Amino acid sequence: MIKAGIIGGSGYTGGELIRILLHHPEVEIDFVYSTTRAGKKVSTAHPDLLGTTNMEFTGDVNLNVDVVFLCLGHGNSSKFLKGNAFSKNTKIIDLSNDFRLQKDAVFEGKKFVYGLPELNKSKIKDAKYIANPGCFATTIQLGLLPLAQAGLLGQDVHINAVTGSTGAGVSPSETSHFSWRNNNVSWYKPFTHQHLGEINESLHSLQKDAGKLFFLPNRGNFTRGILSTSYTKFDGSREEAIQQYKDFYSDAAFTHLASAPIHLKQVVNTNQCHIHVHKHDDILLITSATDNLLKGASGQAVQNMNLMFGFNEKEGLNLKAGVF
Repeated sequence: MIKAGIIGGSGYTGGELIRILLHHPEVEIDFVYSTTRAGKKVSTAHPDLLGTTNMEFTGDVNLNVDVVFLCLGHGNSSKFLKGNAFSKNTKIIDLSNDFRLQKDAVFEGKKFVYGLPELNKSKIKDAKYIANPGCFATTIQLGLLPLAQAGLLGQDVHINAVTGSTGAGVSPSETSHFSWRNNNVSWYKPFTHQHLGEINESLHSLQKDAGKLFFLPNRGNFTRGILSTSYTKFDGSREEAIQQYKDFYSDAAFTHLASAPIHLKQVVNTNQCHIHVHKHDDILLITSATDNLLKGASGQAVQNMNLMFGFNEKEGLNLKAGVF
């Protein structure tokens, strides 16, 4: 078994990691670090773990664990690593956006690999440091990468996606508290969302002349999950597009093409991404759905860990959705 540490374990992504790793047959959680809850039981922040673990948060860090997950706010992972020199044998998986872009991928001699398994599986297997993709970025990229590989994204792509309130983090804000969010829908950061940078880098790595992305993110009145719809001009048939997706994801552990239109409940509480392709006149519509806390964050982080340590890629992640 390997020993794992979690930095920032009191938030949503930290809670998901704890839940997964407690039941992972190849992993022992060595510590869960929190500056605000040190000495308190993990179940005080994650009450669903009451009766599952008596583990306590700690203010101490074991710098010699086999793997450490950084579940910190954006901009804080680099600060933490500057103050904490982990062993050269410790593998690091960062869930913030600090190292996702190529210009940020090298940090104090550490080369971070972009951790989208459907795109970089071979690189992830050999990596010591992983930059876990963003939740919107994961969902949208998985919907578009097969077209980019085939050189079919030469036209502009319009994207509309809606995310649950957990995407905003555990700290309450004006647009995440119940009274505002419930029975409400709104857009935010139109055409400027921070995940566009990593999406564009991935698409352009497969198709240099990929078209411009027009991304409109929305806040939904539900807690978790992302449903994304992307559409662009497409000269081929729906059958040709479907074959492209089947070929691209032929060995994907968690990304699957659906024959019927998809909905969010199919993937919530799983590490799955489900995709559906629809053709209308000369427009191709691609719908993709994930759980923002699992495939969009902690589940994908564990998937990357499995690849890095040579475990079965699905280990600890055979989670099933409850549709009703």
